[in-house]
Amino acid sequence: MMSEGIWETPLGQAEIDSETAGAISKESDIIDLDDHAHLYEHSIEVQLPFLQYVLKAKFDFVPICMMMQDLETSAEVGEAVGRALKGKNALIIASSDMTHYESADSAKRKDRLAIDAILALDDAKLQETVESHRISMCGHGPVASMIAASKVLDAKTAQLLGYSTSGDITGDNIEVVGYLAASIHR
Repeated sequence: MMSEGIWETPLGQAEIDSETAGAISKESDIIDLDDHAHLYEHSIEVQLPFLQYVLKAKFDFVPICMMMQDLETSAEVGEAVGRALKGKNALIIASSDMTHYESADSAKRKDRLAIDAILALDDAKLQETVESHRISMCGHGPVASMIAASKVLDAKTAQLLGYSTSGDITGDNIEVVGYLAASIHR
């Protein structure tokens, strides 16, 4: 996690919320403050311009990237985030592709299993499903953490906003990557 600084995109600057980062850090013994962890990770830098464009207002954020994605780590990170955000107006975003480089049929079948766990707000089931079905979802840990944080914040429902594969755009269904958008609500 980075606890201070400013990230700049073509749409402007986004400042790290140091107060919330400090609160998250105090809630967990496993979250390291490490600016260098973000140098080669691209998911947050890809999301920031979308947030800047959609929100059209200044916002602060706390960047967290995860190397360890096991259930215990994911739960601890998520619960720490949830406790730190209690009483705050915040949005939690997790980023991950779904299945990588399998046929469209295989990807859709596997991804549906993971999607069902996400929609059930079941972080343990998501982790078990990804492992047992060998789903190449690169960010299952952050998604499980988001679910854990959402439950700490009294989330009740999840909604599928959209699912597609790269084959839906390119027409090549031999090797696709799956993409999901979902939201979780109290």
